[in-house]
Amino acid sequence: MPNILRVLTADPVLASVSLTDEERLQAFQGFCNDQQISGPEEVEAYRHQQLLEPGDFQFVIERPIRLVRWCEQQYLPKAEARFLERKTSLDQIVYSLLRVADAGLARELYLRIEGQETDFASAATEYSLGPESKSNGLVGPVPLLQAHPNLAQRLRTNPPGHLIEPFQIEQWWVVVRIESYTSAVLDEATRMAMAKELFDEWLEGEVQTQLSQLATQLQSYEQGADRP
Repeated sequence: MPNILRVLTADPVLASVSLTDEERLQAFQGFCNDQQISGPEEVEAYRHQQLLEPGDFQFVIERPIRLVRWCEQQYLPKAEARFLERKTSLDQIVYSLLRVADAGLARELYLRIEGQETDFASAATEYSLGPESKSNGLVGPVPLLQAHPNLAQRLRTNPPGHLIEPFQIEQWWVVVRIESYTSAVLDEATRMAMAKELFDEWLEGEVQTQLSQLATQLQSYEQGADRP
């Protein structure tokens, strides 16, 4: 039901977007490339396979570019504000991590890495008890906020190249070194991503409202059916 409501809510909005002939051609070419379709016969075969009338088929082809144009018109002016709200979660970080169950072993490995008796990759591969043992201890690039809050705090407050002393996260003792930190920038791709986020947020709100209304109507119907 939610997916059906998303389509029924979004499509009338996107249908109101005007496209130029060039944009329609661009949409058609993009569709053919995505579906690896090379000729008119294959296009018609695809349309029949999907049980689509010509007008509906044309809308399906144009839907992606209509979405882009709608987001540009309605949400692009708000993209910078959304970016500033989300910037912390958009920043990317690469770090080396090893985790062990014993505090003493964590301290020993920290000192060995700091004293260059071993390198982080070798220590993580040999001793770490997490999936990072299969990637030489490297994690990322990932959004900073994806990390555990205790880890994210240290990643945020230490510079690249700094080896962080062992600390505990739940049952683990971890040693971490920040490798690189990439601050998110508001380029054109990010602007559009923020605009699409705002559209998705609006659409989800509309769908939840409709689901709530349907639930209320269903409850009223059931209560009425129960009356003698």
